[in-house]
Amino acid sequence: MAPGRVGVVGGGLAGLSAVLSLKQAGYDVHLFERSRLLGGKATSFSVGGVEVDNGQHVILACCTEFIDFVQQVERRDGIGEPLLRLQRRFQATILQPGGDTQLREFPLPAPLHLAASLARFSAVAPGDRLAIARAVLAARHPARDGETFAAWLDRHGQTVAARRAFWEPFLVPALNAPLDRVGARDALFVITTAFLRAGAARFGFCRVPLGEIAERAGHAADRVVRRAPVTGVEETAGHVSGLRVAGHLEHFDAVVLAVPPARLASLLGEPERFGVHGLDRFQTAPIVDVHLWYDRPLGLDFAAVLDSPAQWVFEKAPGYLCCSMSAADKYVSWKSEDLVDLCREELARVLPALRTAGFRHGAATRDRDATFIPLPGLPRPGPRTAVQGLVLAGSWTDTGWPATMESAVRSGRAAARSLISQLGEIDG
Repeated sequence: MAPGRVGVVGGGLAGLSAVLSLKQAGYDVHLFERSRLLGGKATSFSVGGVEVDNGQHVILACCTEFIDFVQQVERRDGIGEPLLRLQRRFQATILQPGGDTQLREFPLPAPLHLAASLARFSAVAPGDRLAIARAVLAARHPARDGETFAAWLDRHGQTVAARRAFWEPFLVPALNAPLDRVGARDALFVITTAFLRAGAARFGFCRVPLGEIAERAGHAADRVVRRAPVTGVEETAGHVSGLRVAGHLEHFDAVVLAVPPARLASLLGEPERFGVHGLDRFQTAPIVDVHLWYDRPLGLDFAAVLDSPAQWVFEKAPGYLCCSMSAADKYVSWKSEDLVDLCREELARVLPALRTAGFRHGAATRDRDATFIPLPGLPRPGPRTAVQGLVLAGSWTDTGWPATMESAVRSGRAAARSLISQLGEIDG
């Protein structure tokens, strides 16, 4: 068929990924975003004259589709320097007042690549190290139906000390929820994907603000409408026909709805009529990021802070530390200055270098509904709906991944593939 006209609602990573894929296929793509910024849950904005990222902004090397998305932006804009920084080999420092320890990867085949480091992991007793190693290997086997990850840990003999030093630091941020609320299947996916593949757990982040990458990706669209009040979807005889925007109808051959579940329910009015069910079952959790600037480089890579609300910290630029607080229900309503003071105090307990470094300023960013909680048995819809030419995208859809930037990119690409297939069927 001749390339059609496609409307994409939502300028987050899911919508932007769909835009890039559809443009590559030759479609006329119009992007609608209800805020002034592109990037959605993974964007950036100016705080005190400094551009900082909000929400999720750390990736692992196993996030191959997100990495490819960023490289796609690099190629499109002819950028010579890589926009991503990725560890050459996985390494994480575990910080606690009694002294730090490290987990690192060795150049060995999986699962031996982490075994030597785990054998010397001083944050737990030798018996716990062996139990952790056995549980990591057991993650290759399916979980029980409806089982929480906390119950799975109980079943595999994980002590309070093992949870505190290993499982909670790595799995709570990955799933953005307490371990007694997440499904074991989702947690086991994280373990097998990141820790049971050599090189997969390497940390990374964007060298430029996420908002800049989003804006560059948005340039691919034929038209970008910001602060766009999309209020509904029109369908005729079982096929999507357009979007209601600012009180009038815009006609489209196909539509991608790349929005969160609550917003999707509002746009569809009666989701069940479109073959979409269970949107009211999704629950969300917040992420808080605290940004701290010091007068000197601190030489810190990625570090977990045990028994601390600061959770993870990394040096994003010389002297610029970012603390990431996942499942931050207790702290999301705190004033920014209180969050800054909290993280400064927490880091000073475990990083002696901060006691002599000069503090310049700090800021806090937050997203109250950063990600959905992967509850046990939660059904997630795929891209296709009951209406021809209408597809869904978003990190919460059925990508097989938890709600991450990787999941968002995968969903947008899956939505584009589904549309291209459907429009080809119509033409055929």
